[in-house]
Amino acid sequence: QVQLVESGGGLVQAGGSLRLSCAASGRTFSSYSMGWFRQAPGKEREFVAAISWSGGIRYDADSVKGRFTISRDNAKNTVYLQMNSLKPEDTAVYYCAASLGRIEVRPLAFEYQYDYWGQGTQVTVSS
Repeated sequence: QVQLVESGGGLVQAGGSLRLSCAASGRTFSSYSMGWFRQAPGKEREFVAAISWSGGIRYDADSVKGRFTISRDNAKNTVYLQMNSLKPEDTAVYYCAASLGRIEVRPLAFEYQYDYWGQGTQVTVSS
């Protein structure tokens, strides 16, 4: 079992940056692939980025490519989402999630592929 707690959200102006963190409990954090999703008001939750257990494989949604970077520190049981050049359309609740699946085998871009979820952190980008 893994418990996930996100932090780092807040209000930022367009063009600014934020770094989200997701702290995981448990000793098996390094066994999980990790992902970030987001949900804007009135919209379905969507995939943002994912990273393999080792950190060696990463991929991002087209909407954030070149602006957001996912990373992880297995020694700290933490996954990060560095968000640069933020836009008002990035406003959403951001969730981290843990998957027993392997990115090396198949992309993990769908909610059903994840086993554990955090409660989310709000990111608001003003224009």
